[in-house]
Amino acid sequence: MKLFRHGPPGAERPGLVRADGARVDASGFGGDWDSGFFGGDGLARLADWAGREAAGAPRVPESARLAPAVARPGKIVCIGLNYRDHARESGASLPAEPIVFLKATSALAGPNDDLALPRGSEKADWEVELALVIGARAKYVTPDAALGHVAGFVLHNDYSERGFQLERHGQWTKGKSADGFAPLGPLVVTPDELPGFGDVRLWLKLNGEVQQQSRTAEMIFDVPTLVSYVSQFMTLEPGDVLSTGTPAGVGLGRKPPRFLRPGDVVEYGIDGLGEARHKVIAPL
Repeated sequence: MKLFRHGPPGAERPGLVRADGARVDASGFGGDWDSGFFGGDGLARLADWAGREAAGAPRVPESARLAPAVARPGKIVCIGLNYRDHARESGASLPAEPIVFLKATSALAGPNDDLALPRGSEKADWEVELALVIGARAKYVTPDAALGHVAGFVLHNDYSERGFQLERHGQWTKGKSADGFAPLGPLVVTPDELPGFGDVRLWLKLNGEVQQQSRTAEMIFDVPTLVSYVSQFMTLEPGDVLSTGTPAGVGLGRKPPRFLRPGDVVEYGIDGLGEARHKVIAPL
């Protein structure tokens, strides 16, 4: 199945893409795409509802705002330097273990919302990423069992303010967590709809010019390894999001570096997960 959410901030509703490609409102299902949905029998119940009701469900107009595809995850866990080419452009050695950091859930945004730069930002950067949504509690899971804990995949951009991240001391979190720095969507796609997630194309353009283009096969640590690894240090709960890292082509890696400014337009996507677009605006 392919799930989305729509509506203005604070009034988002669940949506479903029918088999014929039509986007319909799924409010009649009786729940949102949240921790309870992903951690229970939500997907099975939704499939049953869709078989009975989706044909007559209201269409979602093309003009509707697309909301974050997951309703307020408990945590957003991110992986740094997980593509070989990105590690090289950063001047870093390939990590011996995954680099793990957290991103505040207050950074959530819709896939086409404007991106307001944080106050004092001079080095805001882009990072297109494959993320996954946890569907079953994961604690000390093995790589062989890890995919059984994944409910679906979602497009993510791990926006980063490099000055805050690297020059302001302490952990990376404050450079990763500004409002709007975690857009999710447009879709959550169940694994059966994206069987080749281990080798799909991901790309990003800035003002129409390609900056990032790679494949998930270039990951240093693959999805099962990451789910297993993170679960050794923290329990992954249903609805949590785990973002798997970005390939080469970030602004920090350019010579000279190129960072986001008001008026820039960022477009990006992953084959099978859709596309997103953000206009960069001045701090609010």
